[in-house]
Amino acid sequence: MSKIKLWIQKEKEETAILLRCMPATVVTLFVVSVISMNLLANKTLLQLDFIALDGGILISWLSFMCMDIITKHFGPKASNKISLLAAGINLLTCLIFYVASIIPSNANDYTALNSILGGTWFILLGSTVAFLASAVINNMLNWFIGNAFHKNPDGKLAYVTQTYVSTFIGQFFDNLIFSLIVFVGFAPIFWNGFHWTVLQCTTCALTGALAELIMEILFSPFGYRIVKKWKESSVGKEYLDYIGKERKGL
Repeated sequence: MSKIKLWIQKEKEETAILLRCMPATVVTLFVVSVISMNLLANKTLLQLDFIALDGGILISWLSFMCMDIITKHFGPKASNKISLLAAGINLLTCLIFYVASIIPSNANDYTALNSILGGTWFILLGSTVAFLASAVINNMLNWFIGNAFHKNPDGKLAYVTQTYVSTFIGQFFDNLIFSLIVFVGFAPIFWNGFHWTVLQCTTCALTGALAELIMEILFSPFGYRIVKKWKESSVGKEYLDYIGKERKGL
């Protein structure tokens, strides 16, 4: 068997174990937040000369909190895989919404609903690329910072430091990549000249990251309790034992 086939087989086995071990509540909240973030991003909440905010800011903090919890307990690779799963489910949901929007109906005027469900392809593209890129940044940064706390890696100081820093930087790049793709790249072409400036995109990314950091600070005690409870209850032991053996080359 070739090395590629062996790698694929190992990844499939590891992913199957991960999905068996991952608590359903966190995965559900994560997936719902990603889908909601994609829908809310269609609406600009605020646009001034030096700042612009879209509706995704209202829920994106939850996605990052879920990633931080998963990364802390299961590791960055597991969090990246769950992020891919969430992105895939979001794309499937958007496809179903689009099909529903183009099916004709004479029961009522569904023009407004069809517009929402149909979505905009470049918003979906921008949100997907931005989400996956920022997920990798957030998860890897979270893990590396956590590993720097050698004396007490499971302490509260380690948790808040790695989650606050990774969330702020991850959210900044999420907001920046999305706004550059959508509001600088495609909006001027498809939205009759409507656009954000690069400065607005940057300040949007910075302001959004600060706002989402505040939300992370407010809800981090819940995240820390979840991680502690998972550790005390040996949640995901099968997966953690599996990757532990892989690292040792057993």
